[in-house]
Amino acid sequence: MKNIFISLINFNGRQNTIDCLESIEKLNSAGPKLNVVVIDNNSKEKFTIRDLRFKNQIKIIRNEQNLGFSGGHNVGIDFALSKDADYILILNNDTIVDSNLVQELLRELEKNSKVGIATPKIYFFPGFEFHKDRYKKDELGRVIWYAGGQIDWNNIIGKHTGVDEVDNGQYNHILETEFASGACMLIKRELIEKIGKFDEKYFLYYEDADFCQRSKKTGYKTIYAPRAILWHKNAGSAGGSGSELQDYYLTRNRLLFGMKYAPYRSKLALLKESIILLTKGRKWQKKGVRDFYSGKFGKGSFQYE
Repeated sequence: MKNIFISLINFNGRQNTIDCLESIEKLNSAGPKLNVVVIDNNSKEKFTIRDLRFKNQIKIIRNEQNLGFSGGHNVGIDFALSKDADYILILNNDTIVDSNLVQELLRELEKNSKVGIATPKIYFFPGFEFHKDRYKKDELGRVIWYAGGQIDWNNIIGKHTGVDEVDNGQYNHILETEFASGACMLIKRELIEKIGKFDEKYFLYYEDADFCQRSKKTGYKTIYAPRAILWHKNAGSAGGSGSELQDYYLTRNRLLFGMKYAPYRSKLALLKESIILLTKGRKWQKKGVRDFYSGKFGKGSFQYE
């Protein structure tokens, strides 16, 4: 029996985490053994489930500081590996899973020894769409957030296929994708053993793209599996789209990622853009650029309340 560990991070998001855990409870139990590890990233309110009942074994690990997405999940990965995990599912706490999610992702990983990562079709959770007035009532829950992804190497931006489109089956083909969304990615143990865990320099954002690039360089594929389904409360754990948090980490980490992987001409354009941001950018964009040049990574300068 395959041993799968689900890694969740909680940071001041108790209700989202509980909702996600309750959806995990409804996962199809046939086949793999499921275990859950919740990493509490030093939330103001210590995360517990004492007043709740779950059938799945849930381990809670509380960090004494906020380690971000990359550091938090690395704690979960270390725990899972120590318990002989065959696969590790990286999952956002602001998601709701379909009952067949794990089985469909696992199916794709087991088909091909060179597939190291499988990622699902992800919908906006109803009410969390970018354009809330665009859709009919019966379309809510079928608005695509991610159906595979490509990196625009000219601009160093990850682009989600199908975003904002209503799903009418147009992205129902299994295909190799350039990056998996960190909102949900099932990873083979052997891949982690070969390339390591998430790079903690990123803290938050672009660590998933970095991980997939390292995987690709080692000869492994990342597969989009459309029969695996997830609903995402977009930016539910990051203060919302366009927040100061996003300004800081997206600006700094785009520079970090681009200077590591982008073509030479794109690196030059990125450096020129960073100089413009230093003078004309928003407050936290400016700080993101400064921290990149000063080598201040990880949590960096961002102040959490």
